[in-house]
Amino acid sequence: MRFASGLCLLCLAAACGGGTPAPARPAPAAAAPAPAARAPLVLSSARVNGTTLAYRVVGDSGTPVVFVHGSLGDQGYWDAQVATFAQTHRVLVYSRRYHPPNPAVDDAQTYSPMLHAEDLAALLLQLELAPAHVVGESYGAYTALVLAMEHPELVRSVVLGEPPIMPLLTRTPEGDALRRNYVTTTLDVARAAFSRGDSVAALTAFLRGEGLAAGPGLGATMSHVFEMRREMLASRDQYMPPLLCARLEALHTGVLLVRGDRSPPVFQAITTELGRCLQNDSTATIPAAGHWMNRSNPSYYNQLVLRYIADH
Repeated sequence: MRFASGLCLLCLAAACGGGTPAPARPAPAAAAPAPAARAPLVLSSARVNGTTLAYRVVGDSGTPVVFVHGSLGDQGYWDAQVATFAQTHRVLVYSRRYHPPNPAVDDAQTYSPMLHAEDLAALLLQLELAPAHVVGESYGAYTALVLAMEHPELVRSVVLGEPPIMPLLTRTPEGDALRRNYVTTTLDVARAAFSRGDSVAALTAFLRGEGLAAGPGLGATMSHVFEMRREMLASRDQYMPPLLCARLEALHTGVLLVRGDRSPPVFQAITTELGRCLQNDSTATIPAAGHWMNRSNPSYYNQLVLRYIADH
């Protein structure tokens, strides 16, 4: 799976290739991007796989593109992408189970990429948008990859922005050290804070681990307490399950891996290991961007992804 020549030209200013990336430029923790001001939206809702998901479809023609947000996200996370992609594609954005504005329902399910992938599969089928290009960020990329593995018939291509597949890092001593540090300083700290009822400390710890600085009072981030509590208190083996390289190698769907040049080292390392498992040379780096790369540098991100899906 290789880039078309036009896509590679776009990458010349950054890094493009499947090898180990150049070390990320040192940078202070970026502030969490503020939600863009937008007109009130009328969202639709769908009952799928035992849950209700809020969504919107924008664009009248072209192949479908679905965007899958990560932790602390919802359908509005992709506002910097929707209008641009809707010029040439039918665009689906939705809020994953437990994320606002979906009902905060304790349904006795475990927060996992398998659960979210099954939700998305059912949504694509109900809306008759399959097969679609699936673009995911962080935990949304984890979900997108599982969807491609379990339901390849629903997927045209996948674009994966730094999925937190921590078990991949156990393949090397250096990677495992990064994994253990992230678990200890981010996931364990956030879990302990939620367990004692301190949501502010939990969200602050998680944002710090993502390479983001929490704003005063955390603002709109507090609306994600319900889903983040479910994430952090979930069984770790189910929340971040291992994906075997043997299965990843057998994936025939086109995959573009994208990373931010200022993302924390743990996410850089995961992307490198994932590329090795996929035997994938379609990897691109978004300049001047951290883990939330589509919001840090939306113009570059949009051009890159549009060119990739045009070839798939």
